[in-house]
Amino acid sequence: MNTTYSQFINEEEIDRILEQNQKPTPSQVREVLSKAKELKGLDLNDVAVLTNINDSMQLFELFETANHVKEKIYGKRLVIFAPLYISNECSNECSYCAFRAKNDLIVRRSLTQPEIVNKTETLVREGHKRVLLVAGESYPEQGFQYIIDSIASIYGAHVGNGDIRRVNVNIAPLETHEFKLLRDAKIGTYQLFQETYHSKTYHDVHLGGKKKDYQYRVTALHRAMEAGIENVGTGILFGLYNFRFELLALMQHIRELEKVFGIGPHTISVPRIEPATGSSFSSNPPHAVSDLNYRKIVAILRLAVPYTGIIMSTKETPQMRRETFALGVSQISAGSITFPGAARHKVQGEESSERSLGDHRSLDEVVRDIAAMGYIPSFCNSCHRMGRTGHEFMDMAKPGEIKQHCNPNAISTFMEYLLDYASYETRLIGQDLIDDVMDTMEGVARERAYLMIEKIKKGKRDMYC
Repeated sequence: MNTTYSQFINEEEIDRILEQNQKPTPSQVREVLSKAKELKGLDLNDVAVLTNINDSMQLFELFETANHVKEKIYGKRLVIFAPLYISNECSNECSYCAFRAKNDLIVRRSLTQPEIVNKTETLVREGHKRVLLVAGESYPEQGFQYIIDSIASIYGAHVGNGDIRRVNVNIAPLETHEFKLLRDAKIGTYQLFQETYHSKTYHDVHLGGKKKDYQYRVTALHRAMEAGIENVGTGILFGLYNFRFELLALMQHIRELEKVFGIGPHTISVPRIEPATGSSFSSNPPHAVSDLNYRKIVAILRLAVPYTGIIMSTKETPQMRRETFALGVSQISAGSITFPGAARHKVQGEESSERSLGDHRSLDEVVRDIAAMGYIPSFCNSCHRMGRTGHEFMDMAKPGEIKQHCNPNAISTFMEYLLDYASYETRLIGQDLIDDVMDTMEGVARERAYLMIEKIKKGKRDMYC
């Protein structure tokens, strides 16, 4: 039985706050940035102030503050995962998406369970430990059980010492009893994007299927948490409506989750509309977000919701991904294929993907690049398995204590990757990075990292704290 939730997106309040903060003074900006350094988050007025920063010096201060907050909470690690698209069949009619039901320019596919195992084994051979399962809103004849079976197939795939240790899920909204089945399947995070919080725009771009129901979608995370899924992820498809409005609406959503359940989202994703096959709309988004405003969005979210993981996908270019690491991004996808069944060594199948990719590099290339930048590639899954989820995770993340686990676990899983999967060049760069990071670590974090590394060098695997 689903709970009936009150309407918590207040568009009139958002418009009023944006109107009041169109031209913030330098003192207002400094006050908000000072508040952000306390790691307690920001309110709607604060966010509105930051969205209207245009002065170059103030932008510099915004970006510097975002980097400060990210490193205070998470340190210099970047979690890596691989999206695994198992189906592009969909009953919805979303103007911006290649998966939309009436698009006859793509080939429809739902992977069989043996195919899912095969694709998972490919990811494992590359070194992946975390997968984001993605599917459209239409399943084969077994219905929702197809998703449950697919999760089991992913967890059941093993290649030597390697396997997938965390499966996150991005699928259409469910009823509470279905979310309980998803919880029992041992997922890590349930992820769902509202796309846009602006109700008129939402109805204008969602022309058919279950997704037309704005209220059902905006309350989906409530049902997931009601069902006992403690880690939920949200996101906005930037470009559908004014990004300032979207950020404030997202904050209203987060505050509602905190009010009802005591915790906000585990992750926030920040995709921009990219060209999609069969969608002229996606090539000319009504509120296209510039690169500068996109960087502002990432930085503002890091300050407004300091405890959350901010996810950057391969739909952005390598350069944009690099720039946002310092602004607050803490999780990235790598080696992505957005068409079910496409070959990994080609851009093959992109004509049947959800949206186009901007970063086609392999996992090894991405790992080498971020390690050369001084970031620790992390394949960590410890919180999920140690019970540091929901309230317990937030209690550690908000004061910045979580990095006492994040950094040692990042180094441990990175060492495992270097020994088992990395190219020679990546291994050299990675080992130098580990040595440098270990030299800067202190106390219990250093001790944990050292003990795990030594065990991994002796053949142990899957070490975490």
